[in-house]
Amino acid sequence: MTASDRRPLPDPAACQAVAEQMLSFALRAGADAAEVLVRDGSELEVKIRLGEPELVKEAGSRALGLRILKDNRAAVTYTSDLQPDAMASLARQTVELAGLAEPEPLAALPARELMAGQVPDLELWDDAVPSLDVREAMRRALRGEAAARKLDSRITNSEGAVFGRVMGAMAFATSAGFAGSYRGTNVSYVVEPVCDDEGGKKRNGAYWSSSRYLATLLDEEAVGIEAARRTLAKLGSRKVATAEMPVIFAPEAARSLLGQLAGVISGGAVWRRSTYLAQRAGPPVASPLISVVDDPHLRRAPGSRPFDAEGLATRPNVVISEGVLRTFLCDTYAGRKLGRPSTGSAGRGIGGGPHVSTSNFILRPGRTPPAEIEQVEGGLYVTELMGFGFNGVTGDYSQGAGGFWIEKGERAYPVSEITISANFDDLWKGVDAVGSDLDTRSSVQAPTLRVSRMTVAGR
Repeated sequence: MTASDRRPLPDPAACQAVAEQMLSFALRAGADAAEVLVRDGSELEVKIRLGEPELVKEAGSRALGLRILKDNRAAVTYTSDLQPDAMASLARQTVELAGLAEPEPLAALPARELMAGQVPDLELWDDAVPSLDVREAMRRALRGEAAARKLDSRITNSEGAVFGRVMGAMAFATSAGFAGSYRGTNVSYVVEPVCDDEGGKKRNGAYWSSSRYLATLLDEEAVGIEAARRTLAKLGSRKVATAEMPVIFAPEAARSLLGQLAGVISGGAVWRRSTYLAQRAGPPVASPLISVVDDPHLRRAPGSRPFDAEGLATRPNVVISEGVLRTFLCDTYAGRKLGRPSTGSAGRGIGGGPHVSTSNFILRPGRTPPAEIEQVEGGLYVTELMGFGFNGVTGDYSQGAGGFWIEKGERAYPVSEITISANFDDLWKGVDAVGSDLDTRSSVQAPTLRVSRMTVAGR
């Protein structure tokens, strides 16, 4: 029996009916305005380690979040009890809670004329995903880990292989004049082998694949082999002497940098003055090679959404164009604080109010092959970043890193236990090469990029 046999599939229409019913309860309870978010989902996760099952987890959840506005005061509550009596009681309680809040006129709902007019189909649901049951997930996890372990005798251990499946539906209804819903699927797979290095050190690496559609998930054996290859490449890692040098970021590492950039172009960070980019819209903030777009309309992409968490129509937003900051991403509240319109970039969880969020946040690829970017006399090729070392207010950046030392355009040996640092403003302005190899596996997407000069601290 499959998971989908045991639990009904997430139904966006049913979620929307619940959202609209709750909206009616809230208005009848005395709310001036209200927003309702309903989510229904299920997940399956299977972990195999050393050829044996270590974890099988299946879970489902259905919950509702309610935001009430009364006399310019807001309150947010949530529940997993979706019986009509419980929902009506929650509506009354939330209206009472709003009376205890401080007034905030800028927290009003968006204007009715700004609401989304339709819900485009972005092909976020794959009919093949519900058929994945525990047995099939286990089979796929076993294949990938086995492929990694048998590639080389130096692979002596494993942190395991994890196969996951997620299905969900969401609906949103607002008294500003919108109700809509959609559903989505995702499948993912990761393998993490371990090998022994000199001095008793353990080296682990990983590789993963993720997709909304099962057919485009990478073959499990291919994932396992690549994970083993990356693990073996770390054998003999050493430190390098402290110096300034060119630093090349693999797509996985560049994605981390781009995610930190997303935090400082948020309208919420701007009005709070918690970003070094405040007051910088217009002047160059990066190299002319850097263009960044937030695009929620990419079909089958991991961060796509047909409307935002306030019911506004989503749209692609060019954030940086050839190094020039064109806009900050804003929800309605951040936009009002800054005197700007919303960019359709609101997100929210079940238990919270709206906030600025990204969709598919993409550093547009260049035309340079990644191998050509590595053609430097000496430098560092970064494959992973560790820890937290970024101050969004000052732009100071310092983070642990690992990767490879490059000598005369070739990867000479693996490097670990080092720190890279620069001012974030100087880092982005110092990008002198952008690769053609965009990594589309996650909602934050970047290609290989090279920074002309950073400080690398080692021995």
